[in-house]
Order: sequence, then structure tokens, then C-alpha cells
Amino acid sequence: MAGNYRNEASGGGGRGKSVVRWDCGRRESYCGYCRSPNLSRVSHGLRMQSLTVDDYQDLLDRGWRRSGSLLYKPDMSSTCCPSYTIRLRAADFSPSKEQNRVRKRMERFLDGTLDTKAKYELLEDLSTPKVACECECHGRSSLATVEPSVDKEEDKNEPEQFMHYLSDAIDKAVHTCIESERFPANLQLPKASVKGVSPTKKKKKLVKGLENLSYTSNIAFQLAATLRRARSEKKDEKQSEFSGNSAEDQLPSELPPQTIGEKLAQSLSQIGETSGLLIHACDGHLNFYSVAEHTSAEKSGQEKSLSKESLTRSGNKRGCMVRCCNCCTEKRRKLEILLKRSTFDPEEYELYRRYQLKVHNDDPDHVTESSYRRFLVDTPLVFVPSTGDGSVPPCGFGSFHQSYVIDGRLVAVGVVDILPKCLSSKYLFWDPDFAFLSLGKYSALQEISWVKENQVHCPSLQYYYLGYYIHSCSKMRYKAAYWPSELLCPLHYQWVPFDIAKPLLDRSKYVVLSDYKDQDEKPLLPPASNHISEHQHEESEHKNSNDLLVGDEEIFYLEEEDSDVESESESSDVELSETEDSEIGNTLIGLQESRLRYKDLRGAFDPGKQRYLEAQVQRYVRVVGRELSERMVYSLG
Repeated sequence: MAGNYRNEASGGGGRGKSVVRWDCGRRESYCGYCRSPNLSRVSHGLRMQSLTVDDYQDLLDRGWRRSGSLLYKPDMSSTCCPSYTIRLRAADFSPSKEQNRVRKRMERFLDGTLDTKAKYELLEDLSTPKVACECECHGRSSLATVEPSVDKEEDKNEPEQFMHYLSDAIDKAVHTCIESERFPANLQLPKASVKGVSPTKKKKKLVKGLENLSYTSNIAFQLAATLRRARSEKKDEKQSEFSGNSAEDQLPSELPPQTIGEKLAQSLSQIGETSGLLIHACDGHLNFYSVAEHTSAEKSGQEKSLSKESLTRSGNKRGCMVRCCNCCTEKRRKLEILLKRSTFDPEEYELYRRYQLKVHNDDPDHVTESSYRRFLVDTPLVFVPSTGDGSVPPCGFGSFHQSYVIDGRLVAVGVVDILPKCLSSKYLFWDPDFAFLSLGKYSALQEISWVKENQVHCPSLQYYYLGYYIHSCSKMRYKAAYWPSELLCPLHYQWVPFDIAKPLLDRSKYVVLSDYKDQDEKPLLPPASNHISEHQHEESEHKNSNDLLVGDEEIFYLEEEDSDVESESESSDVELSETEDSEIGNTLIGLQESRLRYKDLRGAFDPGKQRYLEAQVQRYVRVVGRELSERMVYSLG
């Protein structure tokens, strides 16, 4: 090869250089979202030797994500489950009622006022008002049980909160039935709605022997109708499988509401045991009966007497009962949130392993130290230290682990990338013993707050990237609850408000979103429902189930035995016509120790190799864009 080719100077503004070590090409693999038995997930992969934070920011804004040192991008027009990059401007974030509850639940836990004996919020915790109790013997404020009739406005809201809690519990039970293959897995299922039962209606729904019916839900009828419609649609399409799940063959041809109600009641039995509720299915209705009301008149009278005697001083109408809560004897817990650069930590690995085994039910042989390192520790990102001039936050840019430590115990680790415009959330794993704290949601709120706080130090840092949003997978829709979010157009790479994108995605899995960007001039409104799946950050717990569950979109290992790569001849025939020669001439090529522009390499190879190389470069430029191809080094060895 001639020696007169010019050598490109290295650099990159002092932030290093991005080097593509291996172009994996177009791959087909099994999909963890729709669980199709076919190789239906189509994506393009790049194995990186190094990657600057600026280049990765631009790649994110073209639909790429990373798993370890591997970059991958779904082929949106042909993959089974199109994955749209989703982001949120942190300064505009408007938390929902559910998200505020998660934050307050953590505060109560740290204060020692949250009942931690049960893994769910119990009836007493949600239906009984709490007020500050000045306990002189302990010298500090705590929360205590009060007379329910003292504050009418607060009492009015408590039943609604408890019905919301029951609705969430039913939704979790539905997901449990899906995971245990009792229900099909790829349907968009209705959200549960729980209603209070008035005295006049109780006689119509009572089960013999139970006289304290408090709440009821008709979710079983809604699920049955949804399943019936789906079966009818598939029958019309003459498809033999219902969801791509082998469990379909085990399902009866029809699931009546009575059967669904019984399955859900069985799944909810644990909640009934911990919250003092009796849960029964009656002719398809899911009924909740209060056991607490089966107390003797004598005991009830005693408690009322204690309540009246315990009203506090200074004319305060709100008081605490003599039977004060257990928090008065417990010290406040300390939560530390620590951010450090991505490195292997044995304690974090043990937590990750425990999380994968207990939450995801992974095979122990597959949860190894080497796989953990490849997935969550290894990173191609070139670290950029703080400069103090407002262009870089105090922690710097790069890959980090954000650990959550309560009283010295590691309870969760968030794996994130901090880039010039955003914090990109990659994965979260947590201690299963602390599932009641909804750490997936809590960590997301903390990461959003982190962006807001650090925007003062680095004005360009404005966004929170939540990974991929997959509308065709119901467990991945929780990300849209962080409002107001935007989705990336898969063709023109423009950001489109979610409320514009959602009705389009309801009709079609793949949509060129930017074509509809300006169709709606109405002001944005928050999502109508605050019911959020705790999958990825949590049910995957997905993130769950962290989702990732992820179900975790971030788990993406591109291995030869799991994927099919297109042939060289196919690449040549298809891609030569898709990219003009003028667009690939300045592509930066790494050859041995030199960095050259592709146009300077023409004629250096025999015709066969030249044609193959040109097809590879054209495909590469098409997936990363011309601007990035002129900055990143495309290595040929």
C-alpha cells in the first residue's frame, strides 16, 4: 500500500477519540418483549474500543444505546418491537400523585414512621390519618394514629388513596398471572378500578357470612372481554398462536370472569393476610371485606374512650392516641446517595446477583462476575474531569454507579452515563428486602433531581434519558408516566411530545413521528392515569421484571450463536445504492497505526475487496450519520 496517504491528527477537543473496533452489522435475535419464537428482533451493533461523551450524546439522539462496550440500535422498520428513545426535560418535570407518594414513603421510612413489617402499604397506613405527635418522653415529633373524624377533608381523601392502593395491587396480581403463564403476555390489558361499596349496594354483592364488604372491582369482566376480543381478532387472521407464548396451548378456549376473578383473588391472598382484608371472588366480582370491623362493641368503646382522652393541648383538635406508633422508639435512618465512576465492587456484584436471582429468577449459572462486568462495569466512554468553567459538572462526564446506602447497608445501585446534555439511565438493581420502597421509581426521581441540581454547574445538562420506550410492550409503558416526555422520531431524529405520539402508536407500532409533530397546538396535559407499572426501573424490578427488565431493554448481548448476520453479498447488493459516494468520502478510517479519509484509500485494494469495503462503509455511514462518521474512527485493523 502506498505510503503517501495523509495521517489524520488525533484529538477531539481534549476529550479523546471514538474508535469503532468492530462493526457487528445487522443482526437478528430473539425478543424478550414479545417472546416471539422467531428471530424477530432486528438491530445494528457496533463494538467500541473508545467513545467520547460528545459522540455518545449524538448517538443517543440517533436512537443508539450501549450495553457495556457494545452499541446497538433497533432497525425500527423491521424489528418486532420498535424501541423509541424517550427523554424528559428535568426542569419541566411534573410528578404524579403516585410519584409523590413514593417520595413520601421513603421519607416516612427514614423517619421511622413507616410500618416495615409488611411488604405492602397496609390498610392502617393508608386509611388512617397521621399527624405530628409531640411525645415529651422522646423529645421529638413522630406520627401517630388519630381519631378518624377529626379532619373531615383529610378523611375524604383517605378512602381514595386506599382504593388507588388496591388498584395497584390488582394490577400487580395481573402481572403475576402473566408471568406465571396463566394469562397471555403480549396484550394491552386494562387498568384495575376499585370502587367503594355503599350500604345500599352491599346486599346485592354479599357472600354469605361476610357482612363488611367495603370495596369491589369488576376487573375480571374487563380482562375477560379483552381476552375474548383478542382471540376473535387472531381467529379472523387465521393465526394459530395467541401471543407467541407456549403457555397459550395450556389456556382454555375461553376464560370467564368467574375463573379470572378466582385467579386474582388467589394471587392477592398475601395482601389480604398482611392488611387485615378478606378477598373473595363472587360471580366475577373481586370483593374486599374488612375484618377490622368484626370487633366487639366493648373493645370499640374502649378505643373511642382512649381517643377522646388523648386530645392534645392548646385547643388543637388533632391529637394522638395513648397507643402511640412504634416509631417513637426508633431512631431516624440515614440515607446516603453516593456517585462514583464505574468500577467493579464486590458488594455491588453480590447485590446484583441477589437481585437477578430473586427478582428475575435468572439461572444462577448465568449470573456470573464476568457477565456483570461486561454488562454494567465495562464502558468505552472516555472520562472527562470537571474543568470548573461551567462546561462540565463537578463529577465529570462518563459512566458512573450511583449507590443508595441506608444506615451503612447497600440497598440499590443505579448505573448511569452522564453526558453533555443529559443523565442517561442504564440499569438499576436493588435489595429485594426493600421492594416496599419502590426503589425503581424513587431512584428515577432522584436522578431527575440530580439533573436539576447540576444544571447550575453545567447549563447544557438539561435532560433525563430513560432508555427505550416500547409501546407494544405494556410493561415498558411506565416510562411515559414521567411527564412531560418526548419520543425520538426514528427517521428524522426530531423529538415529538409523547401526547402527540401516543395515539399514533396506538394504531401502528412503527410511526415516523416527526410527520405529525406540529399537528396539535393544544397545551400538553399530564397522563390521565397515575397507575404506573414498577417494572425497570422496578418490575423488571424491570426499570423489571426491571424491565429490563428491564424485560430489560438494556440487557443486549450480541453473540454469534444468538444472532444471524446478513451475508456480504446481500450487503453489497442492497447498500451500494443507498448512500452517495460524496457522503462516504470523508469517513475516518483506522488502518493499522494510521487514520485516513476513505477517499484517500480508493484504489489501494483489489476490486473485490474494494467493493466489499465500500458496501461496509456505506452501511456504517447510514446507521451513524455522515457527521459522526467523519469524527469517529472506523477501524479496519
